[in-house]
Order: sequence, then C-alpha cells, then structure tokens
Amino acid sequence: MNASINKALKGLLISAGLLAGVANAAQITGAGATFPAPMYAKWAEAYKAQTTIALNYQAIGSGGGVKQILAKTVDFGASDDPTSADILEKNGLAQFPAVIGGVVPVINVSGIAPGQLKLNNDVLSDIFRAKITKWNDSAIASVNPGIKLPDTAITLVYRSDSSGTTAVFTDFLAQVSPPFKGVVGAGKTVNWPAGVGGKGNAGVAANVTKIDGAIGYVEYAYAKQNKMTHVSLINRDGKAVQPNEASFKAAAAKANWTGTPNFAVNLNNQPGAGSWPITSATFILMYKKAEKPEQSGEVLKFFNWALTKGQKMATDLDYVPLPDNAVNAIVKSWAEIKSPDGKAVFVTK
Repeated sequence: MNASINKALKGLLISAGLLAGVANAAQITGAGATFPAPMYAKWAEAYKAQTTIALNYQAIGSGGGVKQILAKTVDFGASDDPTSADILEKNGLAQFPAVIGGVVPVINVSGIAPGQLKLNNDVLSDIFRAKITKWNDSAIASVNPGIKLPDTAITLVYRSDSSGTTAVFTDFLAQVSPPFKGVVGAGKTVNWPAGVGGKGNAGVAANVTKIDGAIGYVEYAYAKQNKMTHVSLINRDGKAVQPNEASFKAAAAKANWTGTPNFAVNLNNQPGAGSWPITSATFILMYKKAEKPEQSGEVLKFFNWALTKGQKMATDLDYVPLPDNAVNAIVKSWAEIKSPDGKAVFVTK
C-alpha cells in the first residue's frame, strides 16, 4: 500500500487507529451522523481488536448518511434525525437507535467559564434567530445577574451540511419558541438568518473556538474533547442544568422505546428537574432485504456487541447507553432484516 493510498484511506476512517490491518481483515462500511462519531470510533477500535472486523465509518452528516444508504453504497446509514415512517416503508428500511447523547450550545466569550452562563429558552432562541446580537444584551444579563458580560458581537456558528444535530437543535427551539419556528424552522437544513457555517460537529467546534464572541451547537463529546465553554440551560421544570451523562439519562428516563414505531422517540424538552433539554438518540438505517446478507449480518453483530458489551465505553464519553428493554426490542426487531431467500441475517445464540 503506497503512501498516497494510505493517506486517502486515513481520511475516510474516523480514526487513524482503525486503519491497521484493513487490507487483511473483513470490513463493514457506514456513513452519516457526526453526532455519534466519537462513540463509533471507540467501539470500532475495541471491536476490531477482539474480532479483526474493521469499521469504515464516514462521518459526513445525517443527510449524507441517508443518501448513502438509499444509494446502497454503504452497509448502514446513520442519522440523528429519525427517518419518517413513509420513507422507511417506501424504501424497505429498518431503523433502530444505537446510543443517546446531548446537543449543547458552546461559546467563545472572554471571561466566561464553562457552565457559568445560563440561558433560558427565549434567550437561546432569540440568539439563534439573530434578534439578540450582543453578549451584554439586557435579556442575557437578566438571566445572569452578577456576571460581567462583554460588549462583543455574537457570531452564530451553524452546520453547513445536512445535519441530524441541526435537526435535533432546531426541533427543540421550534418546540419552545413560536418566533424561532416561524423565522428559522426545523430540519436537517434551515435558513439561518446570520452567521458562519461549519461542516460536521468538528467544523462547528473549530469555528466557535477561533471566532471571538461565537456561539454554536455540538454533540457534548465534541465540547468535552475540545475543552470548549458550554452553557447551562434552564429546562422545562425551570431548573438550570449542566450537560452530562446524568442529565442526558434523566431526559431519556421515561422514553417509550418499545411502544414507539421505528423507535423514533423524541427526547427534546422532556420534564424532570435534572433533564437536559436538548437530548437525542442516534439511529441506524439498514435494508430489510439484504442484498449482501453476510455484510448485513456483520453489521448487526457489531451493533449487538456495542449494545451489550460496549456500554461502559458509552458512559466514558458521556453518551448514555440504551436501557435493557430497548436493547431487547432492538435485537428482536432485527429478525425482519433477511437475505433474499428469507432467512434472518442475524440470529441470537
């Protein structure tokens, strides 16, 4: 393998650590959401060490993941925004969640420590619809008495690609703010009124880090890994909460996984004093009729391992593992993923 090919492959894989032995090992492929990419990278590294099966996951955004699976160029697609029932049915797709995480606003404001600044729903939505344009605006100050706020312009940083993280974030703001819903709307792509785009969670994190006065939104693992300044949010119960495993878990505590079609549970704006208000599962998409049954079987073996043996790794990165009842229902649902001759590609032992 020459240097140029080796370099190109590294660019496609989530982690350079996943590259070793790819040429000599079986490989499964996926593409989509950047939200769970740190989790998939950690799972993939451990799984390959145990099984020699490598994961080539392209973190290209949820919209890209849906396009890739529909084009049948990958073994699975990944999206933080659950795919609608009509699209799943039309294309013969199965959908299941893999892990839960939180979307957090991150800022670059001089003199403000991580978690020090509080924002309520009205202020957060007014910032992201460009109604509030300075950090020392009276609306921000009223929620943060005693904090010295600079006379610095606010620069919005948003996802420039089709993004499940954007879908989760804008869904929350549209739920709690009719003005935001009317001006910006909700979805994987929206028409932001101002600001700077970044590709992927990593691109948003990079732009927030380098732009004085910036605010953006990323999955919490990116904020934590990049030592970014996150904000505290006032939740549905009126309590100021910090983003962490406990607050994400609280938001997901009453989710009805088994009773929700296609597992498409919405975890935004959940009640509970300790609930983080912008929380989401991330989802996997696969064809029910597997054209490559061995590959589909290997994908399900990987996620079966991840959901049963990789849970501690999820908590290490401040993601939240799915509860046992959800895992049992997910594994049971895999019976509908079959080879062309009607045999299930994954059978529990």
